[in-house]
Amino acid sequence: MNGSQIMVLGLAYKANVDDMRESPAFHLFELLSAQGAKVAYYDPHIPVIGPTREHKKWQGLESVQWNEQSIRTFDVVVICTAHAGVNYSQLAQWCDCIVDTRNAMKNVALRQGQVWKA
Repeated sequence: MNGSQIMVLGLAYKANVDDMRESPAFHLFELLSAQGAKVAYYDPHIPVIGPTREHKKWQGLESVQWNEQSIRTFDVVVICTAHAGVNYSQLAQWCDCIVDTRNAMKNVALRQGQVWKA
């Protein structure tokens, strides 16, 4: 995991909102970065992480851009929050390894071994 580029998809604590309080994504950020991963996120509802008491380390981090060039830079994408506005078909085209914690990829055409359910 050391040096891996990992994107957490969905920072909000639940789908289709911009509230990141008590979001499990921050726990993933901490676990992954402790293992040496370079962590980023995409959330169409949260363009920049604002101030929080519990997660000051991540304040100011900006959401990555949703485009092929950006998404292809990641070794793995972890779906933490399944926002309705995310194009999961594009994600399947752009990313070879997806960890799906929300069953967001259930209706998407996938390559064998591309998605890991967690």
